[in-house]
Amino acid sequence: MGKARESVLVSAGREVVITNPDKIFFPTAGYTKLDLATYYTAVADGALRGIAGRPIVLKRYVDGADAEPFFQKRAPEQRPDWIETVELRFPSGRVAREIIVRDAAQLLWIVNLGCIDLNPHPVRADDLEHPDELRVDLDPGPGVGWDDVRRVTLLVRDVLDEHGLHGWPKTSGSRGMHVNVRIERRWSFDDVRRAALALAREVERRAPDHASSKWWKEERRGVFLDYNQNAKDRTVASAWSVRPTPDARVSMPLDWDEVAGCDPAAFTLATAPSRLAQRGDASAGIDDAAGSLDSLLALSASQEAAGLGDAPWPPHYRKQRGEPPRVAPSRRKAAETLVTVAKAAHKVDALAGLERWKVRHPDAAARLHVDDVLIDSMRGRSTTWTRIRVNLRHVPPDERPAQEPPDPDYDPWSAPERARAPKTRSSS
Repeated sequence: MGKARESVLVSAGREVVITNPDKIFFPTAGYTKLDLATYYTAVADGALRGIAGRPIVLKRYVDGADAEPFFQKRAPEQRPDWIETVELRFPSGRVAREIIVRDAAQLLWIVNLGCIDLNPHPVRADDLEHPDELRVDLDPGPGVGWDDVRRVTLLVRDVLDEHGLHGWPKTSGSRGMHVNVRIERRWSFDDVRRAALALAREVERRAPDHASSKWWKEERRGVFLDYNQNAKDRTVASAWSVRPTPDARVSMPLDWDEVAGCDPAAFTLATAPSRLAQRGDASAGIDDAAGSLDSLLALSASQEAAGLGDAPWPPHYRKQRGEPPRVAPSRRKAAETLVTVAKAAHKVDALAGLERWKVRHPDAAARLHVDDVLIDSMRGRSTTWTRIRVNLRHVPPDERPAQEPPDPDYDPWSAPERARAPKTRSSS
């Protein structure tokens, strides 16, 4: 007898069909699509706290965590009448109707589409122009250890406390940490981003060897506080999200006294439900703690008066008034030190191109430091692609290899998009 092609889970008073339930979504750990759906059923109360009533970008891993995802902003045309949508307008001027999740049945419906992690916008459907959440994304650079991530996270708490804000920490489910801050809904996206930049700069001022607010990777040291995650149309994996890691790690809400000693590997699809059952949700009080940005915006004004203007925006945004040149410092210098060695649809192909470059230029490769290799995940039309650059700053000028055609040399704008899943309920 063949394996089941469908399973039915009952949630929020509805029967939700899970297609291809035995499909392996995490090959290393052996977890199936049904395991993923069962996990979200078990943690629905916690997961919904981070996404309920918010537009959500569908990040679909239709072939599991090891395969490339694609981003789907527009709600699938074929959907039940109990799936809600709302129309968003993006910085590009385009509009799209995105899914709104309010209950566990709707959550399971998007999981069935292949969504492993959940990526909501920081706004509610009834007010799309005023965020109710400031998001602090702590992203460690190459060679930065977990101890530094925890140290900087605790410093973020201190700065927030001094400005009258309560932060709610969680592991990112990867190498970093997130701190979410509920705020009153009376500031624009630009205001929230400006407050986040002020926070990042203050943390960097206090710990310049461990924290950075610098947008350009070649300028960073330690843990990067990604202020641009607060720009409009940016999303971050929410609390209780499973991440596409080999061990199906979870973005776990923590109490502040857990941060200093936590191990992110302890929180997985297999272990998180029992933690929720035994200890509850560490972020359960977040909706009752909306604070004011007035103090952080005053800090921003004082930084600006001291000569710190705006910082670079993400590359697909229009040039902003007062924004510095959107060119990496190394490219503004007469003697260029940054070369692009690979551009590929898949990270593994880009890394192979890097290794070929090292074989061609062994002397230069031997002088590279760990943070001289810049691996960027770039956003295409609906998928991500990988660019690898090498900073030759530690190579003597007369020994630096010249810029060569990248190998491979993928063009995300002229290449055909990877095939999307069919618009049927069995697409995943």
